[in-house]
Amino acid sequence: MRTHFTPEQLERPDIAEANAILETCVHYGFCTNACPTYVLTRDENEAPRGRIDLIREMLEQGGVPKPETVRHLDNCLSCLSCMTTCAAKVDYVHLIDRARIYIEEHYRRAPAAQLLRAALARILPYPQRFRGALMLGRLGKPLRGLMPAPLQPLLDMVPDETATDILPPQVFKAQGQRRARVALLAGCAQQVLNGAINAATIRLLQRHGCDVVIAQEAGCCGSLTLHMGREQDAKASARANVLAWQREIVAEGLDAVIVNASGCGTTVKDYGHLFARDAQMAAPARAVAALACDVTEFLARLGLQAPTETRAYKIAYHDPCSMQHVQKVIRPPRDLLQAAGYRVQDIAEKHFCCGSAGTYNLLHPQMAEQLGRRKAAHIAGADPDILATGNIGCMMQIGRYLPLPIVHTVELLDWATGGPMPPALQGRTLRAPPPPVAIKDEPPSGGDNFW
Repeated sequence: MRTHFTPEQLERPDIAEANAILETCVHYGFCTNACPTYVLTRDENEAPRGRIDLIREMLEQGGVPKPETVRHLDNCLSCLSCMTTCAAKVDYVHLIDRARIYIEEHYRRAPAAQLLRAALARILPYPQRFRGALMLGRLGKPLRGLMPAPLQPLLDMVPDETATDILPPQVFKAQGQRRARVALLAGCAQQVLNGAINAATIRLLQRHGCDVVIAQEAGCCGSLTLHMGREQDAKASARANVLAWQREIVAEGLDAVIVNASGCGTTVKDYGHLFARDAQMAAPARAVAALACDVTEFLARLGLQAPTETRAYKIAYHDPCSMQHVQKVIRPPRDLLQAAGYRVQDIAEKHFCCGSAGTYNLLHPQMAEQLGRRKAAHIAGADPDILATGNIGCMMQIGRYLPLPIVHTVELLDWATGGPMPPALQGRTLRAPPPPVAIKDEPPSGGDNFW
C-alpha cells in the first residue's frame, strides 16, 4: 500500500511504525472472509482491508477522526483471524492498537460512551472493585427496564453467581522434587468470575513439581485498557507486572511466567513491543515476555502425568482467538486433553470469534450476541459432553447461549491427574463414556506426537 505521510509525521515513532505496517498490505483480500464482522455485514469497511484504508486515511489527515471511521474501527473484534489468513503477514494487531490509541487521544465520544468506557477501565482490572460491581449488578437486574439503555446489556451479562477467589501474594510449594519455579498471573476479572481456574492451575503445577509464585504487586496484564486505546493505563499495569516478576527473577529465579487466560497471555508475550521505546523498561520487559507462556505450553514441555482414572468424555475444544491467531498455541491443549484420556472434538468454524473479545461484548452487545449464538450452534452440532477452552471471556460469552458444561482446559487436566471434579460438572448428569479399548502392545510408530 502506498502511503502519503509527511516527513514531519514520519519523525514520530508511532506514525513511523504504523506507516511500516501499512506499506506491507497489498490488498489481496484473503482476510475478508476470515473476518467475523465482514461475514455478518458484507461491508468492506467492516473487513480488515477496509479498516486498514480507514486507518491510513485517519493517520495521514491527522486531527479529529471522522465518526464513521471511529465506528468501523470500534467494531473490530481484534480477533486477528485476518493475521492467520494474510499472505503478506501484515502486523494488524499493532496497527489496530495504534489506531485505537489515536482515537482515544483525538476523538471525543458521546458522554454516555465516555462514562461507560471509563467505568470499565476503572473497574474490570481491579478484582475487589469488580466484585463490588457484580454485587450491585445483581441487585440492579430486577430493575433492568428502568436503567439507561447502555446499561441494560451489561446487566444481562451479570452472572447470577460467581466462584470468587482473589489470591494474595504467596508461594505454593511443589509436591515432591521441585522441577521448576514459576510465576502465575492471577489475573483480574477471572479471579472474581471463576477462581476455580487458578486453583486447578496451581494444583496441576504443584503436582508436576513446580513452585508457583503469586508475586507481590502483580495484577492486571493491561490488555483490557490497551484494546480500549488507553495506552498509559495499560503501560501502568504492565510496568507493575514486569517489575514484580523481575524482582522474583533476581531473588530466586523464574523458569516461566504462566498465564491461563489467553488474552492476557498474548499481551504479556508482547511486553517487549509495548516498552520497546522505553530505555529503562525495554530490557526487563523483553525478559519477562520471553518467559511468558500459556499453561498448556508449559505442561506440554514438562509432560503430563498419567491419568489416575480414564474419563473418556467427548470434549469439544474451543480455540480462543488470541490463542490460535496470535500465540499459535493450537496443539498443546488438544494433545494434553488426549493424553489425559479425553476424546477431543474440533468444532466447525473454529477460526471464528465467539464475540467475547475482552470488553467487546459489553460495548457491542448486538454484534457479540450474533457471534455468540453462531458459535454455540456449531458447538452443539458437535454433540459433545463438555466444552473446554482456555479463556474466561470465551467461557462466559458462550455460556450465555449454550446449555452445556463449560470448563477451562486446566480443570479437566487437574481432574484427570488426581484433582477434584470441576465445579461446572458437579451436580450434572454426564453421558457415560465408552468402555476403554484394549490396545495391543506395539512399537511406537514415530511422528510428531510426542505423547
